[in-house]
Amino acid sequence: QVQLVESGGGSVQAGDSLRLACAASGLTFIRYSMGWFRQAPGKEREFVSAISWSGSETSYLDYVRGRLTNSRDNANSTGNLKMSTLKPDDTAMYYCAIRVVDYNEYGMVCSLPRGYNYWGRGTQVTVSS
Repeated sequence: QVQLVESGGGSVQAGDSLRLACAASGLTFIRYSMGWFRQAPGKEREFVSAISWSGSETSYLDYVRGRLTNSRDNANSTGNLKMSTLKPDDTAMYYCAIRVVDYNEYGMVCSLPRGYNYWGRGTQVTVSS
């Protein structure tokens, strides 16, 4: 059974940093890319960042580019999203998701929610001004 568990969220001040983590389990012998999405109250879920299985490719929402760093540790089935210089507009529930990939997709990323197979329950990030 595949399970994704996010952690690291919290309430911070504008300009502070957070590191979100995603722990995946139940994925033995499965290759996957990993994405981060967020959803603020009253808004649709939006893409934040993605990283390929190989780790060679990353993609970011324009608004967060330069402030967020996406990384992964395949040996430990974990992903990390380092967030710096946080802004009030970053306030949202952050979700980790994985997309099962074939060997020809090891270097590819996906920014569409419908492209992902499994989702975590989210971790809340609240940034106050």
